[in-house]
Amino acid sequence: MRTHAWRLTPEGEYRWETLELPPLQAGEVLIRLRACGLCTGEVMDWYTLRKAPLVPGHELVGEIVALGEGVANFQPGERVVVHHHAPCLQCALCRRGAFVHCPTWRSTKLNPGGLSEYFIAPAEIVKVDLLRVPDSVSDERAVFTEPLACVIRSLRRAGFKRGDALAIVGMGVMGMLHLLLGQAWGARRIFAIDQLSHRLAFAESLGATPLHANDAPRRISDAPEVVIVGPGNEPALELALQIVATDGAVVLFTPAPPEVRFLLNWHEVYFRETRLIPSYSASHIEMRQALLHIASGLPVEQLITHRLPLERAPEGYDLLRKAEALKVVVGAPMF
Repeated sequence: MRTHAWRLTPEGEYRWETLELPPLQAGEVLIRLRACGLCTGEVMDWYTLRKAPLVPGHELVGEIVALGEGVANFQPGERVVVHHHAPCLQCALCRRGAFVHCPTWRSTKLNPGGLSEYFIAPAEIVKVDLLRVPDSVSDERAVFTEPLACVIRSLRRAGFKRGDALAIVGMGVMGMLHLLLGQAWGARRIFAIDQLSHRLAFAESLGATPLHANDAPRRISDAPEVVIVGPGNEPALELALQIVATDGAVVLFTPAPPEVRFLLNWHEVYFRETRLIPSYSASHIEMRQALLHIASGLPVEQLITHRLPLERAPEGYDLLRKAEALKVVVGAPMF
């Protein structure tokens, strides 16, 4: 069958194309797009364009249209959250819980991608990380499952616990999700750090203590046990290392370009026992935990600032580039 989809070229252009989907193979599922959240990582050109040409979009809610041979635990018409990767659950990396490093996880993907009227989930994803959406959860809320899963993994890897103070450097949508989850998990205080006044104001409305990045080191007296570094740049990491508590954790939530080097004060990091913890993506475990949090009422929908039909998805990416949007959700025609 044919589908319309947005293809990103290596030159950074979006093209609305008609694509032919192959016949379903055993274990696969054909899905119609209902809603897709646009990820800020998809406007990180050094990261995304090296993979182009590709059909972007991975924060997905869809409706099952057809089942490949052997798929017995789903039915056409069911709404599902679709992860774009899935582990094998059998290799040495999976056995020790390093699911996002599993070769199967790294190689699995949707055909052709999320920003498509229809797409195919491969058998590996259908088997491990295709999740039914509860009737009580709207499509708009469900699109937050994958990004919230990444945030759950971030705070878990940091060792965050109830009563800890949390600082978030960079109050884009992922920073705001850290704020909401930190509150739900019992943070004693949350510092929201950014350079944009409208984002600081919104974070304050959610209950955080807003701090301009230039003022944060001198204004924080209650040193946070966990600091999340949102932007993948050196000033953000340097700020985090200044404000984190002794024996605290600094989470590298976003990658930096491969050529970036950071001059580390080894002496200070050692004697303060600062933990530097990268956190990359999320597994099927965090996906399920995220959907449970959303179904239990975590107020993620208040982060949506723009809603667009699928045909206008490139406009959404443009809004993200200009920091004029917090969260953009696109949907199928007549969304």
